[in-house]
Amino acid sequence: QVQLVESGGGLVQAGDSLRLSCAASGRTFNTYAMGWFRQAPGKEREFVAAISGRGGSTYYVDSVKGRFTISRDNAKNTLYLQMNRLKPEDTAVYYCEASRGGTGWYKGYDYNYWGQGTQVTVSS
Repeated sequence: QVQLVESGGGLVQAGDSLRLSCAASGRTFNTYAMGWFRQAPGKEREFVAAISGRGGSTYYVDSVKGRFTISRDNAKNTLYLQMNRLKPEDTAVYYCEASRGGTGWYKGYDYNYWGQGTQVTVSS
């Protein structure tokens, strides 16, 4: 089992940048594919980005490609999401999630653990 704690959210203006972090417990962090998801008020949870266990493969939803970068530091048991050129429509609670495996993790499926989330608010 893995426990996840997100941080780094805040209130920014459109065009600004933020970096989210997700600290994971346990000694098997590199065996989990990891993902970032978000949920805006009144909307369903949305897959944002995913990264393989060793970090060699990354995937993004079209709306953030070229603006967001997912990365991980397995030595520090930490997942990151660098968000550049933020837009008001990026406003949401952002969650990091861990996948034990499966065939759909890179599309936002097969996730088993998640954190409490961190709020990102982008003003226009």
